[in-house]
Amino acid sequence: MNKTALSERIEWTRYPNGVVELQLARAEKMNALDPAMFDALIDAGERLRSDTEARAVVISGRGKAFCAGLDMQSFERMDQGGINVMGEGVAGVDLLVRTYGLANAAQQVAMTWRNVPVPVIAAVHGVAFGGGLQVALGADIRIVAPDTKLSVMEIKWGLVPDMAGMVLMRELARTDVVRELSFTGRIFSGEEAFKMGFATRLSAEPLADALQMAHDIATKSPHAIRAGKRLLNASLSHSTAEMLLAESVEQKALIGSANQLEAVRANIERRSPKFVGF
Repeated sequence: MNKTALSERIEWTRYPNGVVELQLARAEKMNALDPAMFDALIDAGERLRSDTEARAVVISGRGKAFCAGLDMQSFERMDQGGINVMGEGVAGVDLLVRTYGLANAAQQVAMTWRNVPVPVIAAVHGVAFGGGLQVALGADIRIVAPDTKLSVMEIKWGLVPDMAGMVLMRELARTDVVRELSFTGRIFSGEEAFKMGFATRLSAEPLADALQMAHDIATKSPHAIRAGKRLLNASLSHSTAEMLLAESVEQKALIGSANQLEAVRANIERRSPKFVGF
């Protein structure tokens, strides 16, 4: 296990089996999002996108919270030119400019986890407000403590969710639920998040369970796992015909490959598989 602070905002832990743990490391501010945290999250996603050794990723928050949302000091700079109502965001970045494909920089903080080729699991505890909730929603899976407090909080500040929240929420919950949370900004619990569809699983120890799941995923064929994520991502926008063909393309590439044959042999021989990487 190798712990590394690749930035002042995120601590990386890399396990020998390819599991990567990212921990938001701004506990004194409840891991609130400031420009440095924005940059660190985008950088983490970009690094993982080309990481051929990664098998699964866990993202969590240090201290008593996952992420309290936008740093209040950054928000207060709205009146000082850092953010204004003329279409500019943190540090004066034009929100209309698509700097990351379909997304701007703020949206990429959440959408970047979709571009990571392996499963990303968010371990959520304490609070996940506003942008912090949207970071978690960008993950493939969310394991949430029952007493976590969550909120689509942007309306409190006269804003709308703009870190891909509208895209991500509609995938998980009914539209009337998304509307109610967006219009009221009310705080809801992890238990309620599970019932709505925002939490994949409830756990008293979300980080421990997220890591256990990641280590389990790491025992599976890395080629099949990555193919599965490509298909699941594609299913959000592709037609039935396109998805049926995509399934066939991925399956044809897997059948008879070294890792697929190793999976068969390991099952027949009742042993742990020994998969090759990339």
